[in-house]
Amino acid sequence: MTQGWVRLLLLVVISVSLSACNKATVRDDDAGATGDLGSPLVGPSPADVYIDLSAVYLQEGNLSEALTNAKKAVIVDPRSSNAHYVLALVYQRLGQMKAAGESFRKAVSVGPRNPVALNAYGSYLCKQKNYEEADKYFRRALANPLYSTPWLAWHNAGHCNELAGATGKAESDYRGALRTNPRFGPSLLGMAKLSFQGGNYLSARAYLQRYGEVAKHTPESLWLGVRTENQLGDKDQMASYSLKLKARYPDSEEAKFLQSIE
Repeated sequence: MTQGWVRLLLLVVISVSLSACNKATVRDDDAGATGDLGSPLVGPSPADVYIDLSAVYLQEGNLSEALTNAKKAVIVDPRSSNAHYVLALVYQRLGQMKAAGESFRKAVSVGPRNPVALNAYGSYLCKQKNYEEADKYFRRALANPLYSTPWLAWHNAGHCNELAGATGKAESDYRGALRTNPRFGPSLLGMAKLSFQGGNYLSARAYLQRYGEVAKHTPESLWLGVRTENQLGDKDQMASYSLKLKARYPDSEEAKFLQSIE
C-alpha cells in the first residue's frame, strides 16, 4: 500500500469519527480498521496523486483545496472509483448531500466491486432513510472476499436495520461485525443497547464492559451503564458510571437524565 493510500485511510478515520459517535455509522477506515478503498481490484491511476492531495486537504479542513483536487482526480481518470468516492466525501463535508449522493453512485457504478464505496453509499442511503436500498449495498460490500474490513459494513447494516425497527436483523449484523472483529467498539455498544432493550441486562453489562476496554466511553454508553446497573441492582457500579458521566460530560443531556433515577 502506498503512502498516499495510507494518508487517505487516515483521513477517513478522522472524517467519520463524529459519525461513528453520533450516528453509529462508519466508513473505512475506522477504529483500527485497515481498509484499502478497494485497491486490490484496481491498478494505479493517474488520479491517485490528486486523491492523495484531496485527502490531506480534507484532513486539514481545507475544503476548497480538497474539492479542487477531488475534481481534478475525476477529470484525469473518470473511471477511478476512488476518485468519485473521495469527491463524495468532500461534498458530504460541505453539506452538499445531493452532489455527494451522485458521486457515491458514480463510485459504485464504475467500481461495482469496490467494497469501501459500496459501504459508504449504503451509509449515505441509510441517512436518507432508504433502509431497504441501503442494505443491498452493505450486502454487496460483504460479498467481496477481498474486503479487508468487513466488520464496518456488518456494523452499518446492523445500525441501519436498528433504525428501520428490525432489531432481530440488527442483532445478527452486529454479531457478524464482532465475529470478524471482536474488539470493534461501535458494534459492542450496539449489542449492549439491544440487550438492554430486550431485558437482557447481564448481557448488556458484559458488552459494556468489553466496550470500555476498547473505546472511550461516551455520554450514551455511560448512561446505558447507569441504567443497566440500576436494573441489576448493583448500586456501586451504577454510582461509578454516574460519577464518570458527571465528571466527563457534565453538560450532556445524559448527565441531566441522572436526576430521574437518583
